Amino acid sequence: MDAMTVTEITDTRSDTCAGPPQGDRRPDGKDKYTISEVAALTGLTAHTLRWYERIGLMPHIDRSHTGQRRYTNRDLDWLALVGKLRLTGMPVADMVRYAELVRAGDHTYAERFELLKATREDVLARIAELQGTLAVLDRKISFYADAGRALASERA
Repeated sequence: MDAMTVTEITDTRSDTCAGPPQGDRRPDGKDKYTISEVAALTGLTAHTLRWYERIGLMPHIDRSHTGQRRYTNRDLDWLALVGKLRLTGMPVADMVRYAELVRAGDHTYAERFELLKATREDVLARIAELQGTLAVLDRKISFYADAGRALASERA
């Protein structure tokens, strides 16, 4: 799910972020994917995709005349964003709230902004914590590298 275009369609606007679309996609208009195809493209299980729909994290998914789910490129874009939000550690309830706000329309921009801004602050705090952890690991690795060289030179 690296470098995908994420498009949120509201009543009047299209809000795009991230990079170019992922490969192995069909052209818009011919983009009807089954749940198993979406599972293969995203790495999510069919169970997870159904759960996302059930809890309101996914918009309404179209169905074929036989009742099979039919996902679009826009649904894949949304799933890419959800994947990124999951990586931030955003609680599922906040992701569902964000999805509800997107579906509600442009008048929710301020609330979406605040939700994403708070998530960004959490991510920055986690990055700082991880950088501190990395510094400890680097010191330990350096210590053991130096100790290993000292032992090797004593044996020589």
